[in-house]
Amino acid sequence: MGFFTKTRRSGARLNVPALVQVAAIAIILIRCVDLLMLFNLLGWKGLQELIFRSAQTWSLTLVFLASLVLLFVDILCAFSVVKGRSWARWLYLFAQISAFGYLWAASLGYGYPELFSIAGENRREIFHSLVMQKLPDIMVLLLLFIPSPSRRFFRLQ
Repeated sequence: MGFFTKTRRSGARLNVPALVQVAAIAIILIRCVDLLMLFNLLGWKGLQELIFRSAQTWSLTLVFLASLVLLFVDILCAFSVVKGRSWARWLYLFAQISAFGYLWAASLGYGYPELFSIAGENRREIFHSLVMQKLPDIMVLLLLFIPSPSRRFFRLQ
């Protein structure tokens, strides 16, 4: 059984492995839950204050815009991996490495705003909290890169 099946109406149709479908759905759900938790944490006034504060300086504006771009890149990657685009899983990996690096730096006091930092008493505690926070993304990356059906799916496209 191949990755393509022929139907009368649509011609060739792509059979997406279940693991890739789960990974794509997980990416979208993780981002939606992240946004809901952020809105719950800040509330309407806190969200307005974050946007207002982000517009105060160029560095904060760039961080805010970069976080929005990262959100849209993640969602683009989710839709693209289902279409079999191998570049999308690599872009998702790069986006997660970038987000992890920025959160690590912000948590150690090298970035703004404080909203993007992880609380902890020492580097080990911060790193553990950060890994636990990024665990769903790590699991998605494992689904996209490790299982042989996923690798074969992206190789054939």
